[in-house]
Amino acid sequence: MRIEIAGENSLIIYFADKASAEVSAYVQQAASILQDVLANDIIDMVPSYASLLVIYDALSTDSFTVQSKIKHNLANLAVDIAATGKIVTLPVYYSPESGADLENLAKNAQLTVAEVIEIHQQCHYRVYAIGFAPGFAYLGEVDRRIAAPRLASPRLNVPRGAVAIADQQTAVYPAASPGGWNLIGLCPQRMFDPLKEPCMPVQVGDKVRFKAISRAEFLSLGGEL
Repeated sequence: MRIEIAGENSLIIYFADKASAEVSAYVQQAASILQDVLANDIIDMVPSYASLLVIYDALSTDSFTVQSKIKHNLANLAVDIAATGKIVTLPVYYSPESGADLENLAKNAQLTVAEVIEIHQQCHYRVYAIGFAPGFAYLGEVDRRIAAPRLASPRLNVPRGAVAIADQQTAVYPAASPGGWNLIGLCPQRMFDPLKEPCMPVQVGDKVRFKAISRAEFLSLGGEL
């Protein structure tokens, strides 16, 4: 574990140089512990692949005190990877109609479209980070058989709910936006709603599984084509 100053009232804790399920579990557990330990001194915490950004209230504490509490309370951190986070199931309408890159991805992988869909549903994907846009959860790891590099030329507009793959990560676009990931389907579940509590169905450390639904089911759940 390494702690560095990230700003006048923030510190960043590095748990490893590379992301993994174990490191992600450490990040999640550390965030939970520090939320209790620092309590009202915390303004916000931002977990990522292998680090945790801690933003504290400089009017109630200082960098030295926060660092001391971090070192003391995380010194013997131990986690059970299997026990961390909840499992969230997201419905997906997989098809060339809803996933513009599905057929091309299958062709490049020397698989059928049905095989790509089946493989994508087989994994439980860990939420490693949330960023780029509110509700955009980076999920890993995608089976190497269907992993695909980002598009050479990103699209100017990817629809809300687009389910996509880039390298060994997969994600659901929470809102219409530019994007260069390979589109394989659409999810009717909103990934970010500021009027709900919680505003996102997933958080770092959770696990996501995808479940195929029909076109009719997609539309009945509020999906748009």
